Amino acid sequence: MNTASLSNIFTVRRLNGNDIDLIYNLCADNKIFYQYHPPFVTRESILQDMEALPPGRELSDKFYVGFFDGNALIAVLDLIIGYPDKNTDFIGFFMMDASRQGQGSGSKIIQECAAYLYTTGCRKLRLGVDKGNPQSNAFWRKNGFCVVDTGEYILMERTLRASSCDHLLY
Repeated sequence: MNTASLSNIFTVRRLNGNDIDLIYNLCADNKIFYQYHPPFVTRESILQDMEALPPGRELSDKFYVGFFDGNALIAVLDLIIGYPDKNTDFIGFFMMDASRQGQGSGSKIIQECAAYLYTTGCRKLRLGVDKGNPQSNAFWRKNGFCVVDTGEYILMERTLRASSCDHLLY
């Protein structure tokens, strides 16, 4: 996967241990998220998240990427390719810089990602939302995700079709 193709607007690259402070600062400003998803972020938890994998996946399937506007990290996306099946990609985490929320940038990022991932063979995006988190639930619904199951988390999916992605294809 070419991470740079995840956005035409922002610079996208894989994040690594050298980016921990940037990631921490972005996450620490999103206090609402951690009200529903404790414990509060730490530098150690970020390092763990960067390597966390679902069963049967390898690090080569994981893309922990940052979206940059110039030098400013404005969003973090944790994406697992081909999980839980070969035509589905899993969003393990997505967070926007708090100062940029509500301006459409997050939705634009998700739309661009969906369009690019469709070209790679992905036909569904799946993710889990914390129960009770109205901000996350509203964001994902606005971006075409529907509830498919409820358990410990609310499991949501978005089916990707050429017609829903054509206007964004590269």
